[in-house]
Amino acid sequence: MRVIAVAGLLSLSFLLSGCQALLSAAKPQSGLSVSRQAWEHRAPGCEGKECPLVNIDLQNLDDLPELNARIEQELLKLTVELPGDPPPPSLDVYEREFLASAKPGWMSYLQAKVLEQHDRLVVIELSSYRFTGGAHGIPGRAYLNYDREKGRLLSLDEMLLPDGRADFWRQAELAHQAWLKANGLDQDLDYQAQWPFERTANVALLRGVVMLKYEVGRIAPYASGHPELRIPYSRLNGVLKPAYFPGRG
Repeated sequence: MRVIAVAGLLSLSFLLSGCQALLSAAKPQSGLSVSRQAWEHRAPGCEGKECPLVNIDLQNLDDLPELNARIEQELLKLTVELPGDPPPPSLDVYEREFLASAKPGWMSYLQAKVLEQHDRLVVIELSSYRFTGGAHGIPGRAYLNYDREKGRLLSLDEMLLPDGRADFWRQAELAHQAWLKANGLDQDLDYQAQWPFERTANVALLRGVVMLKYEVGRIAPYASGHPELRIPYSRLNGVLKPAYFPGRG
């Protein structure tokens, strides 16, 4: 079972990008200092390859305990199975409850890492992978944009100029059309009817592009992984606040 589950982790490579990359990201050339905590625990008293496990990999922003607490809260939201259910109060509680109820072969991976630091922004990526039986597990993804000057996380509306929301999503739809074309799906009307464009809360203000990342099964089948739409900053003039363009913050 564990071999089948691991083979099905088509998105697990995005989750665990390797110790080398993580350690590199933990020592950014500029910006806020970052440290790393990582551990893996198995069900107490269990031995063998089928033991349930919880793997946690966190990058914390040094000297920013409130931000780290918020990162943990947002990461725990990726563990919620049913809409409307409350997330666990802490990673310790989540781990304890998961292992207490887990069956052989179950596994849960959670990761928070600093994806980029540029200008006044820190972009944080949250990843999850949860296998609780079946043909495959469920990967999750979320993004946080932290404004170092304001000292808080940004909502999409705070990134945009007044009345910029409609224009932003028009640009996102154009990015979706480009994604369809790049994947040879721009003429497949049946596919587009089954997997229409949707909005997402996962917006990351990266150094070179504004990225929208979708949950699996949202605008494409599970096998497509996490579809990624990219909007060039040049298309967001008059839409995005000037302070959040690279080189202007």
